[in-house]
Amino acid sequence: MQHATAQHLGRFIATSRWDDLPETVRVEGKRSLLNFIGCAIGSARAEPVATALGVLMRLSGAERVALVGRSERLDMLSAAFINAIAGNLLDYDDTHLRTVIHPAAPVAPAALALAEHHRLSGQALLHAFILGMEAECRLGNAVSPGHYGRGWHITATCGVFGAAASAAKLLALTAERTAHALGIAASQSAGVVENLPSAAKNVGVGNAARNGLFAALLAEQGYTAAPTSIEGTFGWARAMGDTPKTENVTDGLGVRWEVLNNTYKPYPCGIVMHAVIDACLRLRREHALRAADIVDVTVSGDQLLLDRGDRTVSGERDARVSIHHCAAVALLFGAAGLREFSEPLVQDQAVTELRARTKAVLDPTSPRGAATATVRTADGRTLSAQVVHPKGSAADPLSNLQLAVKLRDLADYGGFGGAADRIIEAVWQLDGAASTEALLRSLRPPQ
Repeated sequence: MQHATAQHLGRFIATSRWDDLPETVRVEGKRSLLNFIGCAIGSARAEPVATALGVLMRLSGAERVALVGRSERLDMLSAAFINAIAGNLLDYDDTHLRTVIHPAAPVAPAALALAEHHRLSGQALLHAFILGMEAECRLGNAVSPGHYGRGWHITATCGVFGAAASAAKLLALTAERTAHALGIAASQSAGVVENLPSAAKNVGVGNAARNGLFAALLAEQGYTAAPTSIEGTFGWARAMGDTPKTENVTDGLGVRWEVLNNTYKPYPCGIVMHAVIDACLRLRREHALRAADIVDVTVSGDQLLLDRGDRTVSGERDARVSIHHCAAVALLFGAAGLREFSEPLVQDQAVTELRARTKAVLDPTSPRGAATATVRTADGRTLSAQVVHPKGSAADPLSNLQLAVKLRDLADYGGFGGAADRIIEAVWQLDGAASTEALLRSLRPPQ
């Protein structure tokens, strides 16, 4: 008898042992968690996080857990929500390239909340985190690309399953109850691409973490879901996309790991913009370009690049998903870091003017993730550079050292004030820790 998708995943999650995970998978789990923590610390004091915290603080229950980079504490569901929006706010989080899911932001907050509340080991936290990302990305594979193409924000819509899977593992749910948790999550999946340049995007990711945790807590108490709630005739996958490719969920499960396809951003912007930045940085470096040299810029790429990045820029949220802004700052400053996507530089006159002289055009032959930048100069030259595998991609990944540098930069940017090196050490030693206390202590800002 063929098992439904939720049952298949439920059995895998419930029976998975730490010893079953290859060392490469364990390491990648730590890298992803480290990257998430850096992103959350960098955003912990940002206005959208503070606003949401102000709302939830008035509603929070009595049993509270930690927030990343802040001294306040909230109930588990609210903490998961806040930590998820913080981890996703800067568009600097990890990316599973096949689906364009940002795996950690919906999953890590649910796992952190439960592990602290139940005083679980670091190994248990890391194991559940990895399993949650695996479930999330495999379900994303099953509905891609049609799901995203219809306008569903896949990090949020699939992230809720990852959070539910992770929470179910930490709650030690049976295979049957884990399957029900996934089915309950299917009824709480939401988030639309139209909201990507707004704070509503982060609400979707926050809800994925909160709702996934809620689904597992309900399943623990006996709530049930339809066996085919994911792939059934009126189930999640068909309601929100095409006929699901369920073999992408089940084939090689526990043997071939999607977490090994995770990547980490060197630039705080949409992943499809990275090739744009690298192409413009190459032109600036190889031709010693100055602002006065540039007449106009043309960026070409596939339809996904244009769909995501050919937009008017009114603020830093737009800038993070703008072809024009990414090209302008890379050419003007030779950098595309946190400063270059901050509000002052988004409104800078030189940046604004070069954005206006930048256009985006379709190249139907361009590989996905690639981009070509062409600059016309004042002395009549036409200079062009194409990047197929940008920095941070699977072909050119960030090293452990570069991830550590990134976390330190984000801690400085967010005004954390704590010891970033303690965080890095705690993450790398997590699987040997009897509890998550050392990690959680390192995430608190100084009093």
